[in-house]
Amino acid sequence: MLTPLMEAIAAVVGPHCEVVLHDLSRGDLDSSVAAIVNGDLSGRTVGGPSTNLGAEVLRDPGIDHDAHGYRGRTADGRELTSSSVYYRDLEGHIIAAFCINVDLTPVQTAMNALGALVPEVRQDVVERPKELVGPDIATMLDDLVEEAIATVGKPVPSLTKPERIRILRLLEERGAFRIKRAADTVSARLGVSRVTVYGYLDEVRRG
Repeated sequence: MLTPLMEAIAAVVGPHCEVVLHDLSRGDLDSSVAAIVNGDLSGRTVGGPSTNLGAEVLRDPGIDHDAHGYRGRTADGRELTSSSVYYRDLEGHIIAAFCINVDLTPVQTAMNALGALVPEVRQDVVERPKELVGPDIATMLDDLVEEAIATVGKPVPSLTKPERIRILRLLEERGAFRIKRAADTVSARLGVSRVTVYGYLDEVRRG
């Protein structure tokens, strides 16, 4: 039912506009893409992964997650402006996400060529991208872990236990542990065992 609308939006905005329909009814973030137009923008195809926002939505599905005009970026660093709308079944469970991602590169390139300046991001906008869009779930998870580590501002070997727990708390808040094998990735990146990661995660979840 939504496929004609996806084609219509992409046709009007242009090839730099990706339109994606995610099936979230099964809670499978590894292969949630049910339909996609202009998937070259993110490198995804049907059967591709969700993003970190999908993990956050499934972690706390009771609230309104619809968002319009937020910033994101692709795995290769291109800036996006995006909107997401979530659909629910009759029981109120989130079953699908309709997402639009517009690559700002053509606009930025044109403005630079004309000697103009790209408008600065407002001070009230969080500096880190709200959404990370990549061709696979592993890339997205790696980006989440890197951002969480960066908030501490120290090399990984120098991290204390409270700092590692702080990193896991941020990852838990962003839904990272909804992703399969997240504990393996986090343990490898932090240089601790999976058992230690689960122990820290228990502390986070206990508050």
